[in-house]
Amino acid sequence: MSRLEAAYEWADSRLDLDDASDYLGKAFPAEDSFLLGEVALFCFLVLVSTGVFLGFFFEPSTTAVEYEGSVAQYQGEELPAAFKSVLNITYDVPFGMLIRRMHHWAAHLFVASMALHMLRVFFTGAYRNPREPNWLVGTGLAGMSMFAAYTGYALPFDEFASTAVGIGFNVAKSIPLVGDPLAQIVFGGSFPSSATIPRLFFLHVLVIPVVIAGLIGVHMLILLKQKHTEAQRDEDVVGPEPAAASDGATGGDATASDGGTATRVDRDDDTVVVGLPAFPNQTAVSAVVFFLTMATLSLLAGFLPVHNIAEYGPQDPASTPSLIMPDWFLMWGYGFLKLTPSWLSFDVLGVHVSSEFVGGLALPGLVFAAVAVWPFVDREPEPVHFTANPLERPFPTAVGIAGVTFVMVASIAGMDVILAEILHTSTAALKPYLIAALVLVPATAGTVVYATLGGFRDDESDEGDDGGTDADAAEDAEVDDD
Repeated sequence: MSRLEAAYEWADSRLDLDDASDYLGKAFPAEDSFLLGEVALFCFLVLVSTGVFLGFFFEPSTTAVEYEGSVAQYQGEELPAAFKSVLNITYDVPFGMLIRRMHHWAAHLFVASMALHMLRVFFTGAYRNPREPNWLVGTGLAGMSMFAAYTGYALPFDEFASTAVGIGFNVAKSIPLVGDPLAQIVFGGSFPSSATIPRLFFLHVLVIPVVIAGLIGVHMLILLKQKHTEAQRDEDVVGPEPAAASDGATGGDATASDGGTATRVDRDDDTVVVGLPAFPNQTAVSAVVFFLTMATLSLLAGFLPVHNIAEYGPQDPASTPSLIMPDWFLMWGYGFLKLTPSWLSFDVLGVHVSSEFVGGLALPGLVFAAVAVWPFVDREPEPVHFTANPLERPFPTAVGIAGVTFVMVASIAGMDVILAEILHTSTAALKPYLIAALVLVPATAGTVVYATLGGFRDDESDEGDDGGTDADAAEDAEVDDD
């Protein structure tokens, strides 16, 4: 017995590697859109690795220190330590600017790929029984990714970041009953205090990444147990003998590898997943996706700049930047905050509910709640393992289009300053039109999609089918009597 075989036997006796190797034959449907989840996973790994690099040089402190570096305009000035350390990372640490840009664009691609992944799942109905738990996990991942981006805003402690985070502090403080203690815990008191940057740094580099990693782990475990959904097959599939049926919801796999006893999988048999085996085929595909993701992030980091803290300068309580806007994936929440009228402030049983809370947390919270509960609205009593054609599902598709349109209009509202400048008007004059658009445009888009896909005709035909079915049943009864 060779040393390698002896080492394997030693590990197998303790870790049961032979049973674990069964997972290497699990089938992955060969569909490109399924790879969006892998792009998100790889972006998270890039975020963690680049974050570790940046953490070696970042100083989470607001203490004033003298700057000595490559930026001439701040030479010899007293600057907050956090701001100074980001300047050093950007202009003095070897590869610091590249790594900082990689971290920035990985965050954007992480959220974008996750959003597209969830849209793919939504429109194909892949959230239905028995996959509701994974949809809830995905919704939690989307929310945590936004919190991760928000906590990262404050860390450079420049004028832009401190103003943006100050808005979040006011929103957090507006939460009825628990706002004040929550602001004390998260922000360390009145923003900005000396404890703000250390606490947000702790949340950004430890608490939130651990939660995200845990949710990703749960997502993967559920996926292994339930396996992938699969698109409707055009015809029966002839392939090797499928693996033994597992306890998972979808039964066994039928992989496209060579060898094995030929078997026929019926086109309507959803107990078997037909696709590529996890190893080596899907592993090779994942490797290609990883390198393509790295290439994309490298190109973005090499050619596109990120937030220029030297231009904004360190945090200054006496001034406010002329243009404050969050990143695109937080813009819709900012739009809610801007569109919420002041008269929505009211008291309930002695508890004050401010318009800041309604626009900044209540409305975004309702959006996430609606996303989370949707699988229990569009529910199936029996397990469904094939994806659906969005064009054949008028109502869910119309709801999805209305939801996407709703978020887009809210995002445009978040950019009202730019829109007002383009249209040569004021943000106050635009506000009523944006509020109307937030209500009417999604409703109109959803109705048009529903009508285009034959939703209204389906409603009429369902009524007709019911009548026809009753007539047929009566006719059959007469035949039986004869």
